[in-house]
Amino acid sequence: MDPFSSSAIARQTWELENSIIAEGGVDETGASGQSSAAAASDSIFFYDEVAQAKVQQDKPWVNDPHYFKRVKISALALLKMVVHSRSGGTIEVMGLMQGKTDGDAIIVMDAFALPVEGTETRVNAQADAYEYMVEYSQTNKQAGRLENVVGWYHSHPGYGCWLSGIDVSTQMLNQQYQEPFLAVVIDPTRTVSAGKVEIGAFRTYPDGYKPADEPISEYQTIPLNKIEDFGVHCKQVTS
Repeated sequence: MDPFSSSAIARQTWELENSIIAEGGVDETGASGQSSAAAASDSIFFYDEVAQAKVQQDKPWVNDPHYFKRVKISALALLKMVVHSRSGGTIEVMGLMQGKTDGDAIIVMDAFALPVEGTETRVNAQADAYEYMVEYSQTNKQAGRLENVVGWYHSHPGYGCWLSGIDVSTQMLNQQYQEPFLAVVIDPTRTVSAGKVEIGAFRTYPDGYKPADEPISEYQTIPLNKIEDFGVHCKQVTS
């Protein structure tokens, strides 16, 4: 690709605006002909069943609500989620994310949309969506894609990235039965206006856990008709 073509410039701009980086550092070619940077980059997408099974057995997040501190999302997964969120217009849409854990990081390697019924304020998964999810996951594994579902994403068109009361309940339920599990929120409206993906990643605290009284980590404008819902549930969520 011509580095000075309009498409190449657009891609570079998008990568810079959204902090897209190539894993692996300096590009150095070894004797095998494959660069060490490329090999390191590929390794992040390798799914080690044994290692992941051990993490599931140890469950280090049970005793530490702040165990997961980082989220890494592949450019492919990010693009899929943004395009899907944008396609919904003012209606909320929903999908699932696949990936793995790596220490204190949740790595999102891919994402897929769910056929759900959404409104301007909420999104609800019906029986057909769950059936689709199961079939999609089974087909992936048959094709050699072994990654588990590590979270869900949905859109908040025009009103920022945070978890509503319904979102908090959904995430708490998921964390009880599908750990480790992550919630991602994308605002497609603000993404288009800012030219940068407006995104947030969240997990909920366990039932009964009281977090330290800390100020909200990031300022964002929230519409008046949403602010009460945000305030009531903000202490149940870690971002």
